[in-house]
Amino acid sequence: MASSHGNFSFIVSALVIAIVASNGFSSELTGNYYENSCPNALSTIKSVVEAAVQKERRMGASLLRLHFHDCFVNGCDGSILLDSTATIESEKSARPNNNSVRGFEVVDKIKQAVDQACGKPVVSCADILAVAARDSVVALGGPTWDVRLGRRDSTTANPNGANTNLPAPSLNLTQLIKSFQDQGLDEKDLVVLYGAHTIGFARCVTYRGHIYNDTNIDPNFANSLKYICPRDVGVGDGNLAPLDCTATKFDSQYYSDLISKKGLLHSDQEFFNGGSTDQLVKEYSYNSEAFFQDFGNSMIKMGNIQPLTGDQGEIRGNCRRVNN
Repeated sequence: MASSHGNFSFIVSALVIAIVASNGFSSELTGNYYENSCPNALSTIKSVVEAAVQKERRMGASLLRLHFHDCFVNGCDGSILLDSTATIESEKSARPNNNSVRGFEVVDKIKQAVDQACGKPVVSCADILAVAARDSVVALGGPTWDVRLGRRDSTTANPNGANTNLPAPSLNLTQLIKSFQDQGLDEKDLVVLYGAHTIGFARCVTYRGHIYNDTNIDPNFANSLKYICPRDVGVGDGNLAPLDCTATKFDSQYYSDLISKKGLLHSDQEFFNGGSTDQLVKEYSYNSEAFFQDFGNSMIKMGNIQPLTGDQGEIRGNCRRVNN
């Protein structure tokens, strides 16, 4: 009996490992990963992020977005930070990222400061993005959460993956749900993580279709945006509008705006458009505590997408290029 029980335990353990692996989530990441190797790592990252956000509050949204755009392409591996070389085509030039993602200079500053604090490259660029995302949210008045650490950096980039995996602002709810399911994230994760649009700005090219072509938008809101974003493609494409009406404060205003039909992007308004996510939007609009709690949980979940651990990848000395 003891032998058969041992075999059963082994089978269950193997099954659990297989399930974890199939979901792309890692149990190897831990909250205290740098506790011994670099005890000042997290406080160093936080101080650089706070200074950057104080200088330009929009930077908080930019750093949060970098982590999201990193994790959705080959997992949270720092690949979005790599510049193009003779052998690497950068994800920065992919359609969803080109002239859009920003904050790379702040990441450079963090890397320089943290390597100095540690005495050598100890903290991965992928982990820097995960911690900087959390610290940015906190700096703008949002929730905190325990970031799992121990990711390593990729030695390659995947611009085609960026074009394919990053959800476009034109997607409908069904497409958005599938985009997140492909990453092991559910419908609730989708709605709560899009709440990141409570901070930051978007370019005219991303919301032009919504304000001129859609009917599920407050007409006065649409008209006010038309002054910023002309109808003609190529005119004012980079003109910015806030993603919600309190774009430099992390709060639940995003969801209240959706109920008022003032979502900036077509994809935003899809969450409150007579579909399966309406109720969750309503809940978050009046219960910021629930939103904050769920946002932290979903960020942890997203940060666990297919990390490189152990002896996979490397710890880059410069986040923009692979080690020699």
